[in-house]
Amino acid sequence: MLRGPFLDRTWMGQNPDYEKSDIVMLGLPFDGTVSYRSGSRFAPEQIRLASWGLEEYSPYFDKHLEDVNFHDAGDLEFPLGNTYKTLDVIQENVEDIYRDGKRVFGIGGEHLVTLPEIKAVSKFYRDLAIVHFDAHTDLREEYMGEEMSHSAVIRHSSKIVGAQNLRQIGIRSGMKEEFEFMRKNNTLATKYSDLDALKDKKIFVTVDLDVLDTSIMPGTGTPECGGLTFNELVGWFRYLKDFDIVGADVVELAPDYDASGASTAVATKVIRELLMIM
Repeated sequence: MLRGPFLDRTWMGQNPDYEKSDIVMLGLPFDGTVSYRSGSRFAPEQIRLASWGLEEYSPYFDKHLEDVNFHDAGDLEFPLGNTYKTLDVIQENVEDIYRDGKRVFGIGGEHLVTLPEIKAVSKFYRDLAIVHFDAHTDLREEYMGEEMSHSAVIRHSSKIVGAQNLRQIGIRSGMKEEFEFMRKNNTLATKYSDLDALKDKKIFVTVDLDVLDTSIMPGTGTPECGGLTFNELVGWFRYLKDFDIVGADVVELAPDYDASGASTAVATKVIRELLMIM
């Protein structure tokens, strides 16, 4: 009989009992529509392994992971080459999570995985709003004729929740028309109080890791200089901790572009701190 111990490939500090958990971590290893550098489909597995290099305690929020009560369900399996079927699989599984009275924490994968999450969560909350951290607007109607693209994910998501229920943080790249959309609908948040209009809403937080500066997060599919520092991102999280967060995801780590592993470690810490405010 083998004695072990054996390596645990789930996220550190998770509750192994799905039924008794409040939050379900769901790996979404899909990068079928990326417009520059692919590889984010490898992120969920690498993030899980890197999580064991973290402490379970967050000094930013004075909480342990065990206080969060989340279950790591593992990675969904997707049909290769079929974007629409992949999105359906995500939506069906996220709906199951909310039907069971729980909340989702998605780990991508590319940013398009957020759209089926929003579709699913919106079936359970009519007053849903989105807080979007990103370097890019993601407000295109389509990219090279393809409607289902990571470049269009927030535009399509805004049609579900209403543009008035969208706030975007860290944006510094996009088409002129997308910036005009942000100005017209007042979606860009540059100070904490810009989020206050969403205080009475149910919030889905989506973090594209390229919101962080390339000096911190080079391992992403579409890196953009001039981004947030880690402490600035945590500052926004601190402000959001008093909001009613009903779901979240962290996407767009492409771990193989940073051979040092630092980007993966940063992504893992972003996830830990975001879990603390749910």
